[in-house]
Amino acid sequence: MRKKLKEEVLEFINSLHQAHEEIREALLHKNNASAQNMLCECQEFAVSLGKTIEASEGEGHITVSYIEDYCEALFHAFEEIKNPQINENKVYKMLKKQLIRIENSIRYDISVRKEIVFFPYKAAMWDSLESIYLAAKEDPECDAYCVPIPYFDLNPDHSPGQMHYEGGEYPENIEVTDWQEYLFEERRPDAVFIHNPYDDWNRVTSVHPRYYSANLKKYTDMLVYVPYYITSGGMTEGQSLCSAYLYADYIVVQAPKFIEYFDKSIPRKKFLPFGSPKADKVIRLCQKPSEPPKDWKEKMNGKKVYFYNTSIGGMLGNTKQFLMKMEYVFKCFQGRKDVCLLWRPHPLLESTFDSMRKEYRPIYDKLKGYFIENGLGIYDDTPDIEKTIAWCDAYIGDEGSSVTSLFGIAGKPVFILNNNITSIPDRRALRKEIIRGISWIEGYDDKWVITQGNRLYYSSENNYRYEWYCDLSEYSFGNYYLGAYEIDGKVYVCPINAQEILVIENHRITRKIMLKSHSVRTGAFHGIWIIGKYLFLIPFRYPAIVRYDTVRDKVDYLEGYNEIFIQNVQGEWRIGGSCRWKNFLMLASPIDNRVLAIDSITMKTQIISVGEEDAAGSAVMILEKNLSGYPVSDDETGNDFDLMEEQAEIWLLPYAGYTVKRWKPQTGSVRKYTNMPKELICRDGRQEKICDNRPFGWLTFYRDKVILSPAYGNMFVALDRDTGVAEEWRLPITMKKEQKADGCFTGSNGTFFQVTESGKSTHRFYNAEEAMLYELDVENDSYEEIPIVFPQEELKKHEPGFNKDSEWLVYACRENALNSLSDFLDGKICGNAFDRDKQKMEYRKVIENSDGSCGEKVYQYVVKNM
Repeated sequence: MRKKLKEEVLEFINSLHQAHEEIREALLHKNNASAQNMLCECQEFAVSLGKTIEASEGEGHITVSYIEDYCEALFHAFEEIKNPQINENKVYKMLKKQLIRIENSIRYDISVRKEIVFFPYKAAMWDSLESIYLAAKEDPECDAYCVPIPYFDLNPDHSPGQMHYEGGEYPENIEVTDWQEYLFEERRPDAVFIHNPYDDWNRVTSVHPRYYSANLKKYTDMLVYVPYYITSGGMTEGQSLCSAYLYADYIVVQAPKFIEYFDKSIPRKKFLPFGSPKADKVIRLCQKPSEPPKDWKEKMNGKKVYFYNTSIGGMLGNTKQFLMKMEYVFKCFQGRKDVCLLWRPHPLLESTFDSMRKEYRPIYDKLKGYFIENGLGIYDDTPDIEKTIAWCDAYIGDEGSSVTSLFGIAGKPVFILNNNITSIPDRRALRKEIIRGISWIEGYDDKWVITQGNRLYYSSENNYRYEWYCDLSEYSFGNYYLGAYEIDGKVYVCPINAQEILVIENHRITRKIMLKSHSVRTGAFHGIWIIGKYLFLIPFRYPAIVRYDTVRDKVDYLEGYNEIFIQNVQGEWRIGGSCRWKNFLMLASPIDNRVLAIDSITMKTQIISVGEEDAAGSAVMILEKNLSGYPVSDDETGNDFDLMEEQAEIWLLPYAGYTVKRWKPQTGSVRKYTNMPKELICRDGRQEKICDNRPFGWLTFYRDKVILSPAYGNMFVALDRDTGVAEEWRLPITMKKEQKADGCFTGSNGTFFQVTESGKSTHRFYNAEEAMLYELDVENDSYEEIPIVFPQEELKKHEPGFNKDSEWLVYACRENALNSLSDFLDGKICGNAFDRDKQKMEYRKVIENSDGSCGEKVYQYVVKNM
């Protein structure tokens, strides 16, 4: 019997006890007719009660026999009342005895049965609930129902579009109940489990409004949300607060550490850090794999099987590069007899091509057709991914997918592909990966370089010949740190994804300056500025501008201003340019003409409008005078700057459009340069589309000219600062028109910078596409390469191979110039070899109950707290 029904039945018994009291009172006052009427009503109630119990517990239940005896007692009482000498206490005690026997039988002979319902909407996500459902089904005192519910594609106006129902796509061992037959409003289940947290907050799909969490909560005592995803170490900010969290009694999370990612408004008592049912399923299937389909088995026989995952995120990031990578992967496997490629594209990949990258769909279809028609491997579009994982030996593909977590907990190698590597990497590719840590901006000391893998390299003679100095993190990836700066004999390493400043002395980390912790997955910071004794960290996703006083060892935070220089424009995050002027840190808006000026000493702020209002924004701000050569005050006034700085001008390069601004902060005067070459156009390198964003990436000054290097533009431009005449300028160096297939995407052709030595200023250019540095002789239209050297043997020595990757991917190996996909297939990984025990140990830190018992423990906890 359901708990709710049993409570109602016992309330019914209590009403009969009260009726017996009233019958006795009526007999004491000789109101026999009234007593007989009440006895008749008791008879009707008892018959109804018997039917209810019989319907719940079946025919012949002992409680029903006691009710029959009670009904007979009521009849005898009715007859007894006709006797003028009736003993009212005798009648009362006889009825009470019978009713107590019924009450005890209800309490002890009728067990409470729980009713728990699961409302999945997508069959592919059922694995996030399955092990809890199976635990409920195994409980003889529980009635568990799997009720797949319909969902809708949403139209642009957020109205419901096409409806989908996937009730016929569930595993054979799952008994599915039709959603139109299960009326939860009437059944009032003891607990409801859901895996959709969005309700009407989603802009793409929506479950049927009847199943929104606010409505479900009206008809159950316990609503439980279980995430449809599993993660390898971190969570996206989009999951921090969803509609269902407001109504759910419990939220299952895969480990205690993930609670901090959720919005602070959610009571922490709601969280159940018990693991993930998705992990339960893959563990179970890997322990006892089923037989693969016959045609698959023939292709797998005697070979190592590699699961190739192509994700939506990877495709949308750079579609052209994504497709080139697919072709490269297919070529790496083609003709090999020792390996088998199992390709499983994301189920929504093709529909995403149709809706967001339609022009690339034919290329994808051609690659897909080539793969299938030439029998390059196994094309997997089956609904049960865990079965496929159980049949595979290793993972290759994008990161940031639940699939990596499932391979991780299964103890199978995870090899993260670099979509920018589409040919066998050479020395040039290695150089590009390593040199990525060099950044030539004001205040940057290029004696220090942070390379891929969170490693610090040092050029003792400041001649771009580097040697390993120390490791900055236990993680081999994650891009935790942005730059290293030497101040008063100490090296300060500033973060990009980390939330700490490192102090380096004598080849080791001597101290960590911890910042206030905030739940930011990646891109906490964007830039760094040094103004006197202060280090300023420019935020991206971190909620404050950070100032660190290197003398007083004090951290200050400036909150509430991020929206001035950080904006989301049509789904793209933009960060405005920044520079230093006098003792001010200047931060430009990427969408209008505002500039935030922060006094580095007092932290007082003001917002300045540069010229008339516009929507161009500023992507880059460059102070014309080289302030790195100016004396900086050590006192609190900051007034010992060279007087020339009073006359300094700031150049602002646009985010949108082609207008360059020349601004004099001291007077507020602004000159605009709009007459750009007609042939100048912009192309978004990631989406391969013509646009009007980011035409220029940087600039340098030469006599009366300003030379602008391109970002998304198609040319260098020489701008006469006096006449305003602009024309194409030819860089003496031969530039590649197309990005190399074996390199990383840079987004621009390179960076100008000026170096002042012994009073003489020279121009240098870093060619980002070729990862090479040049000294330019602009006067004579010539150049000379400045070699950037990292000893290759030392790079190999410090290559991590399989290792703790980052907080967001706890163990993996990444494809790079030293570890290509072919190297992985050949078992020739540079660095640490794959260690299954270590991988499983690391995953146990981010997935509780990784023995496969999450579902059982969630179920037991919910039952205990009903």
